[in-house]
Amino acid sequence: MLMGAGIFLVPLLGSHVEAFNSDIFIGMIVAPLLFFEGQATRLNLVGQELRHILQTAVVLVLLCLVFAGFSVWVVGGVSLPLAFILAAISTPTDATAMESVTNGLKSPQETGVFLKMESLFNDASGIILLNMAALWYVNGYINYQETVVDFLISAVGGAAFGFAVEWGVTLVRQLLMRTSYNSLNAQILLYILTPFVLYYASEALHVSGIIAVVCAGLVSNAEAQRSRLLNARQIHLGVDLQDMITEIFNSVVFVVLGFMFLTILAQEHLTGSTLNWLVIGVVLYLVNVLVRYGYGRLRLRFTNRLGWVFALGGVHGAVTLALAYTLAEAHVSTGDFNLVLMAESVLILLSLLVPTVVFRWLLPPAVSDQDASQELAEIRVTMVHHAIDAVQKMYLPENVKRSVIFDLLAQKQVTKIRDFTKEWREAVRRPDFTGAEKELEMRAFMNAFARERDYLDTISQSEVRYQDYVFSLYNELLLAESLVIGPAVAEADENPR
Repeated sequence: MLMGAGIFLVPLLGSHVEAFNSDIFIGMIVAPLLFFEGQATRLNLVGQELRHILQTAVVLVLLCLVFAGFSVWVVGGVSLPLAFILAAISTPTDATAMESVTNGLKSPQETGVFLKMESLFNDASGIILLNMAALWYVNGYINYQETVVDFLISAVGGAAFGFAVEWGVTLVRQLLMRTSYNSLNAQILLYILTPFVLYYASEALHVSGIIAVVCAGLVSNAEAQRSRLLNARQIHLGVDLQDMITEIFNSVVFVVLGFMFLTILAQEHLTGSTLNWLVIGVVLYLVNVLVRYGYGRLRLRFTNRLGWVFALGGVHGAVTLALAYTLAEAHVSTGDFNLVLMAESVLILLSLLVPTVVFRWLLPPAVSDQDASQELAEIRVTMVHHAIDAVQKMYLPENVKRSVIFDLLAQKQVTKIRDFTKEWREAVRRPDFTGAEKELEMRAFMNAFARERDYLDTISQSEVRYQDYVFSLYNELLLAESLVIGPAVAEADENPR
């Protein structure tokens, strides 16, 4: 958000920012985020929690809409249709944002499943209700029958279309992976493009693109589970790209929010009356939290503590911001549009800041990063010593042995820049290893890595508290081994004897 504000404050940058387009924002940023979010969820879990999904994605959303809408109407002094527009936009929640506010804390599994399932499917409810409220704002009346029919067509049609298309794409990918025509880059490109194409195709058919990409992600999860060893390199690269895209796109959401927040502040004169957006934003947040708490206690039978975790865990993010921007194309007056955008921005900020503070008292701490880092540092040092001992016992040319040991020491993450510079100069000056030396180097690494894996395997059984961190180190070790072996294998394939 600070970066977005900085872009606005620098005239050379801010003047080159194009007008916001909500359709592009949802299709190019939100859709892939929801696709990857769906892919992180097992399809059978959705089947098990279907009743709760319908409750939170429909019943809870309607309760929040009614209570928040009338509260904003009474307190904010705006028209009832505009109040319900504000309430509808505040209904979608964001599982990714929820994970960010619980970083370093142990989230209860009981509420975690509900929050994740809710965030995957309540976006479509929010979009339908917003369309209803926007038509009410423009026409002056509500068409209940049309709204219900639109909801059913949009939700059911989106789910069916998403499942059907992704299943077809899955079969094509699987077929290619079993033929000589399989191309790693083409497969990854097909995977990355899926949510973009699927979203806009769904919208062209007038069904929910949001529901379609979520359901497609669920299908893709099962595919990855059952074919990860068929082409391990492809799956691994896909996961890395997914993590990178998710992190970048989530950051883009808040860069946009920071830029637009200052843009509207610059356009408005901050008098007592124009600060109404601040009051409305606070009311929206408080009412949503209280309704969610009551629903969690009365309907979901949560304890007092879990009820507050569920209530505060309804964090808002990308979808809320995107829905607010869709009003730019809905014949809403400029003043009301700015009011909505500012009020929803306050809602988003409060939903991020309040649980970040309150959860420090509600949730127990996980293993602290400092404790984990200290423990891992000790494990790394011992692990590397085992590897170096193994290399020292091998019969190797001195230049190969020295090179391997330097690289192994780098695993301890304690080598200095001057050490690297010295080794870099040495690598530039000396001739490349001969074929025999390269093979000895690879075998030395394989022997060293084998000793390191044995050590980590022993540690993972004794250091249960740090088991996840040890497994992360184990994964890092396997990646290092693939770097050492991979190029050698590729060269052997290109130059068969």
